[in-house]
Amino acid sequence: MQYLRLLTLTLLSLPVLAQEFPPEIVRFKAHPGNPVFQATGTGTWDDKIRERGFILREGANWYLWYTGYKKGSDPTKYLGLATSSDGLTWTRHTGNPIHTTDWVEDMFVHKEGKTYYMFAEGKDDVAHLLSSADRIHWKELGPLDIRYTNGQPLTKGPFGTPAVWKEKGTWYLFYERNDEAVWLATSKDLKTWTNVQDEPVLSKGPEAYDRYGVAFNQIIRHKGKYYAYYHATAFQDWREWSVNVVVSDDLIHWKKYAGNPIVGQNKSSGIVVPDGKGFRLYTMHPEVNVYFSGK
Repeated sequence: MQYLRLLTLTLLSLPVLAQEFPPEIVRFKAHPGNPVFQATGTGTWDDKIRERGFILREGANWYLWYTGYKKGSDPTKYLGLATSSDGLTWTRHTGNPIHTTDWVEDMFVHKEGKTYYMFAEGKDDVAHLLSSADRIHWKELGPLDIRYTNGQPLTKGPFGTPAVWKEKGTWYLFYERNDEAVWLATSKDLKTWTNVQDEPVLSKGPEAYDRYGVAFNQIIRHKGKYYAYYHATAFQDWREWSVNVVVSDDLIHWKKYAGNPIVGQNKSSGIVVPDGKGFRLYTMHPEVNVYFSGK
């Protein structure tokens, strides 16, 4: 009898779950040609790639920004660009690396008018802002000035993996500190950011898959709700990460998908890109793989 009651409750909850997390948001099928982009492994500046890259689709063109480095040599992480006509076959920009004056990794790109803004981690995991008019040449605008609700600057230490949403003239910045949790700050001018609350909007656990680390990668709006894709780890030594989803009605209160993680096997830093037919989920670390949305 107890089994039947549990089964009944599960079946009754399925319509609600499907409404909160529709299939096109959480179900993805791997592209048979994965990976679609990799490090060279040949001693170039991008002998290895890491962390969250970012993809924008504009018309028939696809743009992929990524972080390259050489293991065991200069620890600085540089910015590269690759382009594609289908999001599957990528060509490296001939001028790579395209930005060498600052450390750039874990980037997020937002286009506003004719300007591209890049929110990225810099040295010591301090988030900073860059801008560009052509996607190639980037101007450094300095570290993000994030403040507590009382107006005081954040305590010293890392604050990284910036993910951004803009709505009705307000910028929303999601950031993590040591991957312990995710906080939310807002700004009207991109100069000063103030926490919405000094408590996290997403914390680790208690689920096993995100018990030891969480960080937002991207926020989208779909069918009247906000969805955030975040990476998480079930391991104290951070040796593997996964892609997960949460939903919200207000960007502050988030509910985790009961089916998390949606992609495991140490494929992380996931972002989604509309392709005209549905969504593509790209995992960006330690190589770029693509998954197509489906029922």
